[in-house]
Amino acid sequence: MACRISELVIDAADPDRLAAFWSDVLGYVELEREADGSIEIGPPDAGFGGPQPTLVFSPTDTPRTGRLRLHIDVNATDRDQDAELERLLALGARPVDIGQTGTESWHVLADPEGNEFCLLRARLKPL
Repeated sequence: MACRISELVIDAADPDRLAAFWSDVLGYVELEREADGSIEIGPPDAGFGGPQPTLVFSPTDTPRTGRLRLHIDVNATDRDQDAELERLLALGARPVDIGQTGTESWHVLADPEGNEFCLLRARLKPL
């Protein structure tokens, strides 16, 4: 037996804003809101426990310091990397310099709260 990643929990100053951003990026929908203000998003047809992990944005007042120890990588499924980069920037992502050389095949971006993520070059088949 092995484990699967079922959900990723991300601290957020504004869970609504991050849930909306990542829902647009991934084509996810809101699955649940908890009394503590946490918001879970996931694939519209599968939800929790499906082949893709859900994301839970958990409210926090603690400011983040330094780089994240874990970041998300994304790949386009229906367009090339350049077109997907334009889409992500229009959604509110912004380029981030973490010491890249400029020759990488990926783009380092940040979500509206500054959480780094990478847009990789390869196009993946939709699930």
